[in-house]
Amino acid sequence: MKSLKSAARRGGIISAAALSALALASCSAGQITQTSTQVAAVNGAEGNSEDGTVAVRDVTIIVDDAGEAALKFTAINQDTSMTEHTLESIDVNGNDVQFDSTSLARDCVLVGDSADRLETTPQADGIGCIEYTETTLSNDDFAIGGNVPVTFTFDSGEIEVYATISGPQLPAGSFSREPGSESDYTNL
Repeated sequence: MKSLKSAARRGGIISAAALSALALASCSAGQITQTSTQVAAVNGAEGNSEDGTVAVRDVTIIVDDAGEAALKFTAINQDTSMTEHTLESIDVNGNDVQFDSTSLARDCVLVGDSADRLETTPQADGIGCIEYTETTLSNDDFAIGGNVPVTFTFDSGEIEVYATISGPQLPAGSFSREPGSESDYTNL
């Protein structure tokens, strides 16, 4: 027969261990981090209209080697009432984006990008409902890696997102950084 003292001690140890595990598991619950509201730059920003009828995805400002800027995005009409929607204007940090406005039927997509990038993008001709539009905007001394507000104005409302500014992407294998070369980091 075991004493009540050792059973109580064992029960106390188990309870203390369970409470410690619970306290450690909930230690960071509810904490707000500095990065909790930031959007990853990899896939661009995204947003939806307040009524959910239209959406934008992969919103990124592209700056090429010559300093020319364009806005890359995909706009989607997801209105369940089968209503066509029109992208009326796009504003990047107070500057208008130049593009060909078009109406989007239900489940149709509008892909915007620079002329050069659209030229190299495979086009989905005859597959689904996809439109392409060339975009340009004045380079307002955009800092690569920064974020600026972008406002899409549709006939059904506005969508505001913070888009990352991206530099040109080098073709794979086109840049080699050998130690001791002119492009070596340590020779700065």
